[in-house]
Formats: sequence, structure tokens, C-alpha cells
Amino acid sequence: MRLAVCAEMVFTDLPFTERVARIHDAGFDVEIWDARTKDIRALKATGAVFSSMTGYTSGSVVDTDTADDVVSTAESLIPTALELGVSRMVVHSAELIDGHAARPVYRATGSMWSTGARTLERLGRLGEKHGVTFCLENLNTILDHPGIPLARAKDTLALVEAAGQPNVKMMLDLYHAQMGEGNLIGLVRTALPHIGAIQVADVPGRCEPGTGEINYAAIATALREAGYDGTVGMEAWAAGDSVAALNAFRAAFAA
Repeated sequence: MRLAVCAEMVFTDLPFTERVARIHDAGFDVEIWDARTKDIRALKATGAVFSSMTGYTSGSVVDTDTADDVVSTAESLIPTALELGVSRMVVHSAELIDGHAARPVYRATGSMWSTGARTLERLGRLGEKHGVTFCLENLNTILDHPGIPLARAKDTLALVEAAGQPNVKMMLDLYHAQMGEGNLIGLVRTALPHIGAIQVADVPGRCEPGTGEINYAAIATALREAGYDGTVGMEAWAAGDSVAALNAFRAAFAA
């Protein structure tokens, strides 16, 4: 397994490029969110390996009125992804503004399911053309993202399966899954063929592994036993010192 760290959530007292350099120097790949706000040339100069970035800027995968916006903004971000060497572009089932639903929806419809599958099919074809994979991330609607339809892990997995595209996978976020569903090891085993990458944080608090209730050592063992050799990214706040948080993350997934 390769380990990555989200530069948006650690070393937050440092300029962004310096955060990336610190993560890279510690031996991790790097995840970023909105690349439009970043100095791409400076990020490249750090020598970091960028494992994922946000793959759209507006629209909702499951909304017939705005699904085209997801695809068009995804296409506009591909040149940046290719410049940084990013292979995974992360999308969600709805548009987020500062982490919140742009247009909250609290009840899923059949139209949302069919629109979501079709939109992911389109993203899959776009990904195949450019050599990137679009990863649909599950979110929790209990605390962090209320009003996001079809956001649970079981729903995002079903949408990815329905799309049936090699360049569409699931970004399985175990923090969000624990908040909303639990049974993480069972979920990992079920979703394994469709996982593009995994993200982790502990519950409660969304800080590094070891600060909450999730037994990440057991999850790491289950992943190794299942033959998972993809990326695990720490998308988590540092409970205290960022270096200590990175060390705790590494220890949780050490062989």
C-alpha cells in the first residue's frame, strides 16, 4: 500500500507549497483539493507525487440540470491533473461549497440514480481518453455533509457498479463510512473490486488514526489479507503536532 496525506489538513500554519514539501520529505504521496487556488509550478518543483485532487468545480452528478457542469468542469481540470501527474480525480454526488451542499436534498429519487450512473459513464469515457480515473467519494450526512443525496458508501458503490466504467472507481472514505454506516472491514471487502483509493481519519474528531474509536490496525491487516495494494490517504486534521500525526498514520498501516 502507498500512503498519502492530504495537504489541506496538516501543517496548516505553513504556506501550502511548504506543506506539500514537508509531506513529501516525510515519504508520503500528497492529496490536494481545489487545484485552481494552487501554484502548480511551485507544487511540481517540490518533487512530490500527487495521488489525487478534486475533479470538478460545480454541478451535481445526480442532478439532471447540473450534471453537464460536472463533466465540463472535470474536463477543464484534466490539463492540471496531467501536469501534476495526478491519476485520480475525486467527485461527489453533489456540489459542495465550503464542504456544504450547494443545493441540499434530503430524499433520493429514481431520476437521481439514473442520472448519477449516466454522468459517471460520461466521466469514465473522459477518464479513459486522458488516462485518469474519476473516484466517487462517499460522505456522511449526519455531521459533515447534510443534504448530499446518495452519499453513503453503499449508494456510491452502487452508482460506481452501475456506471460499469474501468475509469470510474470509488474513493472509499472510512471516516465518513464509520460516521454513517460502520462495519468497515466488511465494507472494504465488499467494495474492494471497485476501490480506486481509500481515505482515513478517526472518529470522533476527524483526526489521525489512534485518536478515536476506529481500529485501523485491524483494517490494515484486512486490506493486506485481501491483497489491496492501492493508496491509503490520511484526509484528517492533526490532533496536535502534524509530524506526530503523520507518524501515527504510518504506524497504523505499517506491515
